[in-house]
Amino acid sequence: MFKGFYNLTSGMVTQQQHLNVVGNNMVNVSTAGFKESRYTATTFDDVMYARVGSKEKIYTDIGRQSYIRANSEIKVLFDQGIPEPTGIPLDFAIMGEGFFAIQTEDGVSYTRAGNFSLDDEGYLCFPGVGRVLDPRGQTIQLNTDKLAVDEQGVISTEDGAYLGQLGVYTFPDMEQVEYDARGMFTGEGAQAAAAPTVYWKYLERSNVNMIRQMTEMLTCQRALQSCATVTKIYDEVMGHSASDVGRMG
Repeated sequence: MFKGFYNLTSGMVTQQQHLNVVGNNMVNVSTAGFKESRYTATTFDDVMYARVGSKEKIYTDIGRQSYIRANSEIKVLFDQGIPEPTGIPLDFAIMGEGFFAIQTEDGVSYTRAGNFSLDDEGYLCFPGVGRVLDPRGQTIQLNTDKLAVDEQGVISTEDGAYLGQLGVYTFPDMEQVEYDARGMFTGEGAQAAAAPTVYWKYLERSNVNMIRQMTEMLTCQRALQSCATVTKIYDEVMGHSASDVGRMG
């Protein structure tokens, strides 16, 4: 088999995975609080390591070479998205570091999206996911959307009666924070921020750069098409080798 098949197969798999990441970014360009992901790939340090030996098992190295590229990392970019005013009393946006904490059936998950609502019991919740937590890890019962909220996320009634406070949680190591299957963030060691900044009646827009994503999509598609075309040529060459060269022998 031609060694080039390794490179071509690797190229097609790599570009397809890259396209999947780019496509997910583009689909979520209008999703509040969404953070762009970047795909990186690298070669294996050693894909093949061949040796020739004798009956006495005395081996001689004949070389090492990397033919395959593999997924190295899908990195989330936590750049600040633009806060966009909505005028909706249960919308919130975090400025700076931090996440809202949501109590789900599987534990606590985190999000930058602050488009909350009230459930049937009057608790502040993230629809379809779970209830929002305060800095002590407790749920927040409001029973009304007639609110007043300051920049620390302290929630009061219009008359000034205290109702609760939004919890904003930070992680000691952002490299360990990643998306889960529901598009929420997960990680270890989250702690309530001492002095968060929360915008009331705002939502944070996604930080996806649409122009960059479209450029990457076109680049990946062309690379994928090139690999497929060359693979077809390799297949034709192998066909000729098996038929024409075989008859000459």
